[in-house]
Amino acid sequence: MYKRDVVAMILAGGEGRRLDILSAKRAKPAVPFGGKYRIIDFCLSNCVHSGIYCVGVLTQYNPRSLHDHIRIGKPWNLDRMEGGIFLLQPYISDAATDWYRGTADAIYQNLDFLREKKPQLVLILSGDHIYKMDYRPLLRFHMEKQADLTISVIAVPWEEAHRFGVLIADEEGRIVDFEEKPRYPRSNLVNMGIYVFTLEVLEEEVEYEARREGTSFDFGRDVIPRMVRTRRVFAFPFEGYWKDVGTLDAYWKANMELLESPPPLDLYDERWPIYTPVEDRPPVKLGANASVERSILGSGTIVEGRVVNSVLFSGVWVKKGAVVCDSVVMSDTVVEEGAVVHRAILDKAIVVGERAVVGYGEDWTPNRKFPDMLQSGLTVVGKNTRIPPGVLIGRNCRIGPDLDYEDFRDTLVPSGESIERESGGN
Repeated sequence: MYKRDVVAMILAGGEGRRLDILSAKRAKPAVPFGGKYRIIDFCLSNCVHSGIYCVGVLTQYNPRSLHDHIRIGKPWNLDRMEGGIFLLQPYISDAATDWYRGTADAIYQNLDFLREKKPQLVLILSGDHIYKMDYRPLLRFHMEKQADLTISVIAVPWEEAHRFGVLIADEEGRIVDFEEKPRYPRSNLVNMGIYVFTLEVLEEEVEYEARREGTSFDFGRDVIPRMVRTRRVFAFPFEGYWKDVGTLDAYWKANMELLESPPPLDLYDERWPIYTPVEDRPPVKLGANASVERSILGSGTIVEGRVVNSVLFSGVWVKKGAVVCDSVVMSDTVVEEGAVVHRAILDKAIVVGERAVVGYGEDWTPNRKFPDMLQSGLTVVGKNTRIPPGVLIGRNCRIGPDLDYEDFRDTLVPSGESIERESGGN
């Protein structure tokens, strides 16, 4: 199959509510991951390793960070005359265009782009998953089965299946039943959000959906269940590492898994590197009394204290006597002298004041406002927040972005509590 026969369309416009304040100022695929990358780097790298050099990225919510990251696609060798990368933002015109109402609507509003490229096959990808995958066997499988739609599928633990589209396939691999996020799953084989369509079938299906009243215009809820009844829809089994990092717990666990020996996802495999823009940062620096155990340190990081089982991004500074343990700390965050960060996610450019503690005590009361989101003892702090010296922040706490000293009225933030800037603040 020639390169020009396939166009990849990456759905990167989701609001990302389950990632809460990590996606408050950026699209979910732009959320940093693994000490160096953004989530979208994985499917972009997969595309170029698979020989797919025409890629459309469909953005919508908070797109600036994602656009700044991708630019003209040079790190992925997508800055080219033939093919290349295209940032496809929704727009208003005299035609029937508007904000994307769902995943299928995002494709529908970009049919002109696909018709201009004239691919034989369209590979549709979710931009918010962590995995390495060669798409070429999937594309060959689709052609061999003469499928109208092929869905890449993976078996997940039964207790997680309700979060996904669940399917049942026969011995040939043809999908005979599909249900989106069932309360009581009848299978643990789930939709990975990776689809192969022939262009003609894709056009017909999304145009039909556009004429139908009451639709949510979503592949999982509307298009796929109908196609299972009316078309040849097949399941392509995938057995590698794949993570939907759409929740705070899943995001934190996926970062922690990188620290295992050996890790389930090998970022050091020279045969399948994950590409990302390179920052002009100095080397990592360790102080005279620094201690680092089983951790990832991004470029420009300075450690003078102790770091244990943590992922630190570029430019993080852990000062003397400070401890960071079981945590994800994003770029340019400073942990001042004597401060402690335990089982937490800290976004960019945070200052943890001297002797402050993030992740304090043994009280694991779930967050009162968001009990489903924060109940495992994980505390999350939003971008640009400054935590005053000596403040103790408990477990399952949600500390909003852009907070300053005056927003912390007490020296103790009990477990399960949230702090947000009051309405009217800048």
